[in-house]
Amino acid sequence: GPFTSSRGISQGKYPACSPGGCSAGRGVTKRGTAGGTAGAGAGAGAGAVAVAEAGGPPLFSRFVCTPLSTECPATGTGTGTAAGSAAGPEELLALRSAAAQLRRTALEQKERIRMDQETIRELTGKLSRCEGGLRSAPAAAGLRAAPHPGTMGHPPDEPPAVRELEEAVRTLQDRIDRIEQELPARTNGSAPTAPTLARDALHTKMEQLEEQLLSKILTLQKERQAASTDHSQQQHNIEKELNSLQNRVTELEHGPLGYSPPDAFKVTIPVQNNYMYARMKKSLPELYAFTICMWLKSKALAGIGTPFSYSVPSQANEIVLLEWGSNPLELLINDKVAQLPLSLKDKAWHHICVAWTTRDGKWSAYQDGEQRGAGENLASWHSIRPQGIIILGQEQDALGGRFDATQAFVGELAQFGVWDHMLAPAEILALANCTSHLQGNVIQWDDQAVEVFGGASKAGFAACEEGRKA
Repeated sequence: GPFTSSRGISQGKYPACSPGGCSAGRGVTKRGTAGGTAGAGAGAGAGAVAVAEAGGPPLFSRFVCTPLSTECPATGTGTGTAAGSAAGPEELLALRSAAAQLRRTALEQKERIRMDQETIRELTGKLSRCEGGLRSAPAAAGLRAAPHPGTMGHPPDEPPAVRELEEAVRTLQDRIDRIEQELPARTNGSAPTAPTLARDALHTKMEQLEEQLLSKILTLQKERQAASTDHSQQQHNIEKELNSLQNRVTELEHGPLGYSPPDAFKVTIPVQNNYMYARMKKSLPELYAFTICMWLKSKALAGIGTPFSYSVPSQANEIVLLEWGSNPLELLINDKVAQLPLSLKDKAWHHICVAWTTRDGKWSAYQDGEQRGAGENLASWHSIRPQGIIILGQEQDALGGRFDATQAFVGELAQFGVWDHMLAPAEILALANCTSHLQGNVIQWDDQAVEVFGGASKAGFAACEEGRKA
């Protein structure tokens, strides 16, 4: 059988399975009296019975039992057990490889989180530098207030601080876009892990940075718009300073002008443009009637332009005397128009007056002391609004500015005065004939009350003598 003859106990190829749980099939051998060896393939109980039936003495005194596995090998060949024992090491190697792969993935995710944290710190530092640059941007914008010599009033180039700030903002935006593209997409339906939560936190931080950057960009754009809006006012202030310096140089060269009396001067505007004019320092109160008189001499080839205009914040054309192109001379009150039958194109001195009252909008116009026209319904029941600006020689499209060269006056002006009532025809005639020296009770013609700008100048003037020369 499957047992071999040997001394002692030898093990067979397979253990024998029996319900008894212990078998001699593991190789129980017995030594016979004849010196021969016979193997027993049956169970221990069966061997004992066989000895008893033979009637002889027992051939051995004890059994040696070996523990068996709970499952018996399949019948036939032993290839199943060999395959199972061979598959165990391969599965163990696969598990070890998977564990190493998971360890490497965890290390990569940890390194990625560290890099993202460094990126957040770098972006935060850049944002702090942006905020510092924005705080210095208004000061840099202020440097653009005064145009450099030779720029003809155009705004200068943007300061380097503003350009550097814009470049930093663009660089940060590109950096954020690259980080968003490089971040892996979140797996749908997967449970949140530590790398996923880190990416979510990074996304939130980047969104906050984007909002802050957009806010800073909008602030910078508003500052640019404010600087552009203030440019005209800054140019006006610069021209005022230049004229003040010019007048000071004239006084140092020729001594003070010293007009005597103070109203014995005229304003000369030699060229038709949009920057030569005179401005009255005093404004008007609220008026329900007025009379405005002045001497003028136009040198224009066509219309005489705008001898004077009065503008208030809510109405640019509160009071305007204007002759533009081929249109007749017009009086505008609160943007309402009346045409005046006056003729002032002979390049000679003329004394003119316009009078108006809010009651029924009555008006009248005088040239050289004679009434040339009258009418009604010109801005009836309107009151002249106070705290405006009076400009001589330019028509205002906005309060104190936005002049149009085609509507400018070119020539000489003098004796501008304003009364708060309609003067009688006899009073106007006396002013034109120089038999009266009546001064306006609202606005008087005085050297200290008139400012000139842009190249307009003052010179001595005697109304009656000039009139006789004309």
